[in-house]
Amino acid sequence: MRRLMPLLALAASGCAGVQSMTGGAGLGSRQFNTLMLAFLIVTGLAYLFVLLFLGGAFVRRRRENVGNFMRPLLIGWTAFILVGIALLTLLSFLDDRQSALAGTGQPPLKIEITANQWWWQVTYQDPMASRTLITANELHLPVGRPVEITLKASDVIHSFWVPGLAGKQDLIPGRTNHIRLLPRRIGLLRGQCAEFCGMQHAHMALDVIVEPPARFAAWYAAQLRPASRPATALAQAGQAWFLSHQCVTCHSIAGTTAGGRTGPDLTHVASRRTIAAGTLPMNPGSLAGWIANPQGPKPGNHMPTIAMSGAELSAVVAYLGSLE
Repeated sequence: MRRLMPLLALAASGCAGVQSMTGGAGLGSRQFNTLMLAFLIVTGLAYLFVLLFLGGAFVRRRRENVGNFMRPLLIGWTAFILVGIALLTLLSFLDDRQSALAGTGQPPLKIEITANQWWWQVTYQDPMASRTLITANELHLPVGRPVEITLKASDVIHSFWVPGLAGKQDLIPGRTNHIRLLPRRIGLLRGQCAEFCGMQHAHMALDVIVEPPARFAAWYAAQLRPASRPATALAQAGQAWFLSHQCVTCHSIAGTTAGGRTGPDLTHVASRRTIAAGTLPMNPGSLAGWIANPQGPKPGNHMPTIAMSGAELSAVVAYLGSLE
């Protein structure tokens, strides 16, 4: 038994945390838990009926009245199957209706997520173009407000999955899919690409932060502002180097001449929890390692290695680290 304890602890650990399906942080997750429980009860009872039926047949196999014994069991089995299927169908229908009607009293937050190898572009849409926000690899959501997400893929098939909020939805090149979320609880969640999309599929994560509406509004307003100007001489040197090299062909930084769209937007990159789509924590050491050798922590990704001196690397790290 002692040898089994580590395995049991490991199995139990999969039922909690930022990527748990059973946490119920969103309406979709709660519905999944309810349906799963209902299916387990009905199918568990069906399994028990089969065992009882089989056991009874063995016990009475030599008796003459076996037919009298089997008849009520068959009738009960047929009735149970019909009632069970009807119940599960009804629960599934009610869950679908609840999803469709949830949060209809308030306008949804509209977001477009584009999957790339191997990172996420997140665009918060707004009727006013000046309030449209583009960020990457991090999704902020206000608790209690419905969210309509448009899903696209730029290269291969990906799959959007935040287990704590809802089920999976594929992102297919040339096709637009949609998913609706309703966050119910404040906290940090983790999304993941759930469709194998190449070498770095496992390193394609998405931090999801569900927060109070006021905090979300403050974050949104801060993200709309252009990048702050570097305050130190080192950061100023880093900005000059960044804007005069290949970085600007892939990345954009609002308020500067950098306007590339191939890679993630870096306007407020230092405010994010991680870099490289969840591969590394956001800190100067990770930034330096990623810029100097992006193929080290994430082999096969599309960011090239650009030759630079140690002083130039320190300056670029200081500049990017100031972009909060």
